[in-house]
Amino acid sequence: MFGYVQVRKPELKIKDYGTYHAFYCGLCERLRARYGLFGQFTLTYDMTFMILVLSSVYDVKCVMEKKRCIVHPAKKHNIIYNEFTDYCADMNIVLSYYHCLDDKEDDASLKGRVGAGIFKAKSKHVLEMYKRQSEAVKHSLARLSEYEKKECYNVTKTADCFGSLLAELFMIREDAFKVYLGDIGYYLGRYIYIMDAYDDIEDDIKKNRYNPFKHIYKEEDFEKYVYDMLFNEISMACGAFEQLPCIDYIDILRNILYVGVWNRYDKINAPEEEELK
Repeated sequence: MFGYVQVRKPELKIKDYGTYHAFYCGLCERLRARYGLFGQFTLTYDMTFMILVLSSVYDVKCVMEKKRCIVHPAKKHNIIYNEFTDYCADMNIVLSYYHCLDDKEDDASLKGRVGAGIFKAKSKHVLEMYKRQSEAVKHSLARLSEYEKKECYNVTKTADCFGSLLAELFMIREDAFKVYLGDIGYYLGRYIYIMDAYDDIEDDIKKNRYNPFKHIYKEEDFEKYVYDMLFNEISMACGAFEQLPCIDYIDILRNILYVGVWNRYDKINAPEEEELK
């Protein structure tokens, strides 16, 4: 994942930020416990959001502890984790494995070869345990790779790949909440893909890499076109979210969905003097 789905800290209560940070650190700890140091390298804000959504929808027991880590060696800090933390840790490893495998096959990169080898061993039991999700990740990334090879500039098609992937990860149970969770994942996944393409457009052009916006980047209405797409996707994700019976962590989740997801977009478009503050 890309790290675009995070809180906007200045607009969050101190106690809520403490809870959010504890869940983030909880995911880091469970990645370390289950997959070692390489597991911790896959830590993202995006998966923390998924943990909070699932934990808010379902009645699940959380473990709360105080621990030290490499980032906070001097003082113990709060961590919170539960069964969904472990699930999201597993999904992180699956995503990392197939991402590295894709890099290995498409670019023959050393990083891809090494990563694929490391995560293949670590993900073996997860691929068996979560066959539906694993197949969805594999199929969606393969479909995206084909679009990229053909230099497909239909961003609706390319974004759909990541949307479909994330939808499968959010649909953890066969119940009444499945449709809404799937919709959150789908539209959020599309948002993430579009945001990442927008974020990387100038660098991709300089390095002659694929980007679905490359052919329209210089058009006069490009900025409005991208903003409208992003706004539509996140609006649909918010609409699905509001159908769920979320009570716990609701202020954190709304902070993320309504303002936090725009952090990077706002930074890209902020005047230079504001970025220097």
